[in-house]
Amino acid sequence: MIPVVDIFAGPGGLNEGFSSIRDSDGKRVFNTVLSIEMESSAVKTLTLRAAHRFLTDRPGGQPQIYRDYLAQDVTYEEMRASAEVADAFSHAETEVRQFELSEVSRPESDELIRKALPAGQEWVLIGGPPCQAYSLAGRSRRKHDETFKDDHKHFLYREYLHIITEFRPAVFVMENVKGMLSSKNGDGKIFELIEQDLREPGYDLHSMVVSSDTGELKPTDFIIKSEQYGIPQKRHRVIIVGLRRDAQLPAPKVLEPREPVTVHDAIWSLPRLRSGISRRPQSTWEDWAAIRNQAHSFLRAVAGKERASAPDPYKLNTKSTSVRPAERFDKASAAGELQAWLRNDAAPATWNHEARGHMIEDLERYYLLASLVKADGLSPKVRSLPTAHWPKHNNINNLVVPFEDRFRVQVWGKPSSTVVSHIAKDGHYYIHPDPEQMRSLTVREAARLQTFPDNYVFLGNRTQQYTQVGNAVPPLLAAKIAERIAEVLV
Repeated sequence: MIPVVDIFAGPGGLNEGFSSIRDSDGKRVFNTVLSIEMESSAVKTLTLRAAHRFLTDRPGGQPQIYRDYLAQDVTYEEMRASAEVADAFSHAETEVRQFELSEVSRPESDELIRKALPAGQEWVLIGGPPCQAYSLAGRSRRKHDETFKDDHKHFLYREYLHIITEFRPAVFVMENVKGMLSSKNGDGKIFELIEQDLREPGYDLHSMVVSSDTGELKPTDFIIKSEQYGIPQKRHRVIIVGLRRDAQLPAPKVLEPREPVTVHDAIWSLPRLRSGISRRPQSTWEDWAAIRNQAHSFLRAVAGKERASAPDPYKLNTKSTSVRPAERFDKASAAGELQAWLRNDAAPATWNHEARGHMIEDLERYYLLASLVKADGLSPKVRSLPTAHWPKHNNINNLVVPFEDRFRVQVWGKPSSTVVSHIAKDGHYYIHPDPEQMRSLTVREAARLQTFPDNYVFLGNRTQQYTQVGNAVPPLLAAKIAERIAEVLV
């Protein structure tokens, strides 16, 4: 197997994609020998996933105690205490390390990498430096911050560069937000500095969507628009693939475009839920139904009787572990590919599928906005509603309102908007398309839009789980890239 080192690993999106590639005999092509991540909840998720791979691959497969855990019949603590999984977690805790990469900590991280890499074998480096300093939203929030230009997050790619220079992988895959293309430091553009630095140790840089045969690549040629490659999300990210020149490897083939995959294709088969009600933890279904009926009466006033059918009287819970059968898709279609990926070796219970609570006013907005999605699939803006339903923001009456579309329905018939870590703060930008559920997306729904398989369990509290999902690379996209890297190396 080809060793892989994953740094700035997050919850393991890139890692999952590389780990999924198997040869004609069903054996894994890539073997993750080290994952480095500093955030504690993501480390727990990474460790569980590493143990999952170990248990799945060993002779006899997963032990009963682990299958019981996936079925939610035993707790994590009960499963973890079992001798049946001790070897798996011992392996996982060697593979996954909680560690903050920096210039000061290089001696320790170098030693971790040196011990993990088999001598004399070509290997792959994957990962993406934290992107807050590059992102457009991050730069907007810190527009008047004099310390912004000195933010160490601008330069964490130098830790990536140090590992490349010191350990010389045959291939590296580096991911970041497209905001880095326009980000500047002093008089220079961040991306131009990164390009120069990455080529200098003897690497050729390749795009996964524009062939190097077309001539010199432009910075924008490194942007992958995920929705064009079978991912149910409009996620646009810079991904640079570097090949060491003296390894004399052929350029990787570019990804094959696929037809669009939609929110419906990704999340329709998940159990239906109702929202909780903020500040009312003991609220009942009847309390929630009364709010829904009130919102429906508002809808009749806005849209007229012909647009506002009576609410469906079905009862819903705020949490579900049940599993609904997946829809049937043509296996050759992009939607069929997605469902096969999500449901492969599916867990016997639905994980991380719990609706959070919302204020009554927001529940009503969610119902109205989801009900008023236009025939062309455009999500209405909040000021499309009567003024009585506008949020009480100080600038809501201004001619130009910053983030006016922060209330956004993720419509059934299109890819979703980008799932980002801000989903942990509130759900306004991620309103479920079914008005009768009247809520924002759950962690599992966001994870499906990110293409995490249903047996991928996120640990930590719910806010941490949302953050992990929002910070990840879509695993299915990573798998498509990994396939191209495997063709180059095998």
